[in-house]
Amino acid sequence: MNKNQNTGGRRSAQQNLKLKNKRGQTLIVKAGTDYYELLGVSRSADTKELKKAYRSLARKYHPDVNKEPGAEDKFKEISNAYEVLSDDQKKAIYDQYGEAGLKGGMGGGYGGAGMGDFTNPFDLFESFFGGGGGMGGMGGMGGRSSAQSRNRPTQGDDERFDLEIDFLEAVFGCEKELDVMRLEDCDTCSGSGVKAGTRPSTCGTCGGQGQVIATVRTPLGNFQQVTTCQACGGNGQTSTPCPKCGGDGRVRKSKRISLRVPAGVDSGSRLRVRSEGNAGRKGGPPGDLYVFIAVREDPDLKRFESINISTTVTIPYTKAILGTTVKVRTVDGTVDLKIPTGVQPGATLLMAKRGVPKLGNPNVRGDQYVKVKVTIPNKISNEEKALVEELDKNQK
Repeated sequence: MNKNQNTGGRRSAQQNLKLKNKRGQTLIVKAGTDYYELLGVSRSADTKELKKAYRSLARKYHPDVNKEPGAEDKFKEISNAYEVLSDDQKKAIYDQYGEAGLKGGMGGGYGGAGMGDFTNPFDLFESFFGGGGGMGGMGGMGGRSSAQSRNRPTQGDDERFDLEIDFLEAVFGCEKELDVMRLEDCDTCSGSGVKAGTRPSTCGTCGGQGQVIATVRTPLGNFQQVTTCQACGGNGQTSTPCPKCGGDGRVRKSKRISLRVPAGVDSGSRLRVRSEGNAGRKGGPPGDLYVFIAVREDPDLKRFESINISTTVTIPYTKAILGTTVKVRTVDGTVDLKIPTGVQPGATLLMAKRGVPKLGNPNVRGDQYVKVKVTIPNKISNEEKALVEELDKNQK
């Protein structure tokens, strides 16, 4: 590879390039993923360094081990990067043209070679670690065949349920009965997906391997391409599907579930009910049920800062001057509130411990804040006017 080619390889993963194909046409190759950066190796890394980097990252991001969002996508990207950089011919194309060269971005010069078709990342993982349990303390994940991996039990998806409750139910908690639609094991085939009275048979196309190998002739030589068997979908077996579930092994049913809503929830709160989600495949564990809470507004009581409540009382100006006692609605019921003499319009009075219990710690409660609104009449009688004028004289 000459100097110009090396320069192009360094730039291909960082910016767009204008290159010419064999017909002299100018092509734009857009920036793609930097496989070297993804594996954390230099461009001069040898086979040993590549294997070491892949081994470490594949273990870290394998979805059987890493349950964080995005881990599986990261695992696939790492597998693709290793597959390209560990293959001298693919690596040469990538170094010169970047990811676009592998995907046929060079005007068909390499696109027909299947360079952009990656091996199933789980198959690559298994072939890399071999049958001797290369994952060590992780239970020998690397020893399973491709078909076994696809037939392994998988956890069911989580299910969502939206629940609307009243204001006071959110404050003090409540019991609710939920009718949840979810996937459950098919009782006709016991979750196998196979028609009763029949048995799965080894796929005649792939011989039970779940994948087929095709030899592709390219300008750079012959390549072997591993693809998922289309006849069995990668399972390594063919069967007559259960007529009830269509071969999925699961059917959608409604189940009534009792839910205890804790005190202090608010709109947007999410409650998790373990193992009440969709059934898993092939006998895998079920997912969880997530209940999302929405709280109906109260006409008088307004909630703020999670545990505090605000409300308003209206009194005439004479009561503001003289002071009074008023009935105030709280979450605990109606309570007497003493209005002090000379209270000012807009003043806020505190009713301690009349707020919302703290979620997760119901012994802690917020407060209720009462805003005083003073009404002044637009019209008064002659008698009232005289009294006010007399009061006004005494103020001077």
